[in-house]
Amino acid sequence: TRYEMGMEGGSYTLTKKLEYGSIMIYHCPEGYYPHPALTRSCLKSGTWKPPPKRRPPQQCKMIECPNPLVLESGSVLPVQSQYFVNNKTTYECYSGYSLRGSASRVCQVNGKWSGGTPICSRDSGSEDRCADPGIPAGARRSGSSFGIDDILSYRCDDSLHLLGSKTRVCQESGQWTGTEPQCYYKHTYDTALEVTEAFGSAIRESLQMAAPVDDTDQEGKKITIDKGGKLNMYIAMDISDSIAETDFNSSRNAVKKLITKVSSFSVSPNYEIIFFASDVLEVVNIIDFSGDKRKPLEKVLTDLDNFKYDARDNVGTNLNLAFKTILERMAIQKLRNKMLFMEIHHVLIFFTDGAYNMGGSPENTMDKIRDSVYMNNKTKREKYLDVYVFGVGSDIFDEDIMPLVTKRNGERHYFKLKNVIDLEKTFDDIIDESQVVGVCGLHKNYDDNTPSTIRQRYPWMARIDNMHEVGKASKCMGSLVTRRFILTAAHCFKFDDKADNIRIAMGENQVIKGASRIILHPDYNINGKKNDGINEFYDYDVALIQLKNDVDVSIHIRPICIPCTKETSGALRLVGEAITCKQQEQLLFTNPLEEVSFISYDKKEQMDQRSDAKLKLQDQLRDNCIEMAVNEVEGITPLNLKDIVTDNFLCTGGRQPTRDNVACKGDSGGAVFKDYDKHRTIQVGVISWGTKNLCPGGNSDIKQESSETSRDFHINLFKVVPFLKKYLGNDTEDYQPLEFLEN
Repeated sequence: TRYEMGMEGGSYTLTKKLEYGSIMIYHCPEGYYPHPALTRSCLKSGTWKPPPKRRPPQQCKMIECPNPLVLESGSVLPVQSQYFVNNKTTYECYSGYSLRGSASRVCQVNGKWSGGTPICSRDSGSEDRCADPGIPAGARRSGSSFGIDDILSYRCDDSLHLLGSKTRVCQESGQWTGTEPQCYYKHTYDTALEVTEAFGSAIRESLQMAAPVDDTDQEGKKITIDKGGKLNMYIAMDISDSIAETDFNSSRNAVKKLITKVSSFSVSPNYEIIFFASDVLEVVNIIDFSGDKRKPLEKVLTDLDNFKYDARDNVGTNLNLAFKTILERMAIQKLRNKMLFMEIHHVLIFFTDGAYNMGGSPENTMDKIRDSVYMNNKTKREKYLDVYVFGVGSDIFDEDIMPLVTKRNGERHYFKLKNVIDLEKTFDDIIDESQVVGVCGLHKNYDDNTPSTIRQRYPWMARIDNMHEVGKASKCMGSLVTRRFILTAAHCFKFDDKADNIRIAMGENQVIKGASRIILHPDYNINGKKNDGINEFYDYDVALIQLKNDVDVSIHIRPICIPCTKETSGALRLVGEAITCKQQEQLLFTNPLEEVSFISYDKKEQMDQRSDAKLKLQDQLRDNCIEMAVNEVEGITPLNLKDIVTDNFLCTGGRQPTRDNVACKGDSGGAVFKDYDKHRTIQVGVISWGTKNLCPGGNSDIKQESSETSRDFHINLFKVVPFLKKYLGNDTEDYQPLEFLEN
């Protein structure tokens, strides 16, 4: 009946008029949400569930953000009992603490705070292995120790529910397991930009790590990119009564856009596409998808279009049956060819509100899917399974969805949408062909340590031979940072060197002869401190080699990520419109001792090998590190030390707390890098100079360990961003520029 159906300040729509099974969906202006119910269902008895009440009346309330007054060792202003849309907060740390994250935040219309979680960290004296991960707004945290194997647990305030990791463990790498928890109200949702950036980065990696199953590709291909591996995509759409027809149509259009864009890659996934309510309707059966029966893309799109929402016979919701169908399809594939199954990457994408009223919880079935893919080896095989859920509908059950999605360090697999209409454009933006080639830092993560697979693990690596006009040739390392530029050290070149005399080896025995130009940092001057008794002064020791043509990107040749670009924000999964260079720096330089790597050539093994060291970042640690230059380098004294080893340098070396590797002469100009996760690499420095040459014969014959007093110094790329931006971000030339952050 229409009894008490109205609401203050808003309106409602009915999915099936006043018939049994109809959903009454409440609507409010932007900045407001329906309260106390988001939707009501019409029961057979002719009553609504939940039943309307006079107190509290159904109304539109102002959107509220979670309580920000959770900052430890600092203050939050203003102090209020509630925070609504456009309310602004500022954050300050107590004496002896430094602020990481955002100094000010604004409550947004999606019920989230802008920026990143503010954290007050001790300035000195901390022996923590992991950095303080902070406390998200609206949360409570148990645990205050940040050493190896220490555990933190989180819970949200009443009326909020937790998305992300409830517990996090400090690892030896200095990183926390899981993802940062967030506290959501029922009305909180993710913006299209957040979905584009977070889901887009992950799905592009999956597509670029995959390759055709056979030589028959789908119609509609726009570009061809070298890949390796295989991909199965299982797409499931909820068509039960709790999903309005408009939301279903928008989800279907989004799926059509997704598979059309995927066809732009040379991946040719095998598809399973199903609709589910009380039963499952298969649009595409993955078992019949390969070989001669393979459906062309056009036929898949037509079959999707042909399904009519009104043609549903049963409108209950058996979410478990959808997962069981996928499990059965996996079991058949595994039975037919277990070796092939082991090579396949499985991506499950669900569009649902998480509600079910038959078939039971899908959690046990999802556990069986994980077991089927992991094969008792979760550590090595976890990367072969990704389960994404897009929360669609007017009343989404987050707590039922969260156990189903993949939980991997630093990644998001659940997205809660307010308006599914925007999802089609979101998927269009997610898989943008212009971004495909430029995805930086992506690499294959092999374990067999052969020369060939080393090249695929470090596809940005370049070896530079420079024949000087006067004197013998010199050898340096470099890194591909765009398809047109190599980043290296300025001291690899002399004033009268010619770009045509350069030879660059990359990929599988590819040699680039000659370059367009050599660009040294304008403030680099090797003789700048001669009058002070310093024979060689390496401040601003960076250079760019501009190639004559773009290199062809493949699994063997691909750019590394560099700081302060939007491309790197994607690799770091930093989401939002106001991401800053400082946020990237805080994420990459989180710990007082930050583990980094560089590449050395091991003549004994006849192959490139990774060497590891620790950046001494905390003030006292850095001072202790650089002061060794006083005793080891002629002309450096305690008085002029910081004029020679400026703030532009990162410092590694020594044997405490661990024994670092050191660089050799031929390693100059090479990348100092961090693996952010299993497949993305960010360069943070350029190898410049060292206090001791510990390498036999002066060059790298074997991976060399540091002595107690030897030190290496590397140019901090965060300190030379203006130079990099001037050339790599130049959008007036004939090459594709990088997009640098505004601040």
